[in-house]
Amino acid sequence: MLQSLAWIVRAISAINRAVGETLSWLALACVLVCFTVVVQRYAFATSTLWMQDLYVWLSGAMFTGVAGFALLRDDHVRVDIFYRPASLRRKAMADLFGVVAFLFPFMFVVIAYGWPAVARSWSYYEASSNIGGMPGLFILKSFIIVFAVLIGLQGLAMALRAILVLAGQQALLPEHLRYARDDEAESSL
Repeated sequence: MLQSLAWIVRAISAINRAVGETLSWLALACVLVCFTVVVQRYAFATSTLWMQDLYVWLSGAMFTGVAGFALLRDDHVRVDIFYRPASLRRKAMADLFGVVAFLFPFMFVVIAYGWPAVARSWSYYEASSNIGGMPGLFILKSFIIVFAVLIGLQGLAMALRAILVLAGQQALLPEHLRYARDDEAESSL
């Protein structure tokens, strides 16, 4: 059974890694579009509203789409006063509690309140409210659900990893998915 948990952690982490590494390329697209808008505006005294919408939408899609990848990499802000010096078991207990008490309920709220807005947007293929803006706002709004699902899945992977640690079976996970030892965490700073 614990091997199945380890397999689920690896699968979820692989999904978030693939999505994150793919969508992180949107940062480059965002910079290029923003640069083009600035050149148009200041060098040619012209502007296209859809391009201004595009770089805002690209950044929105990127940040919501890579959130699960950031959680996988432990790139989210964490108050390390108590967590960092804690033992492996205490870290696992803190993660398990945090996922169950805070992350899962918050993702439920995001989906529960986001789903009707996304469905409404899809029902009439919502576009930018700016005249001359981009069509397809409904696609961008779908990233609200993508965000919640990817964060929720990675939270599940965190909880299962914590269970493996508490069961003394962290060795079932590959090295890159295990809790970092204190000396590794300090050297990565």
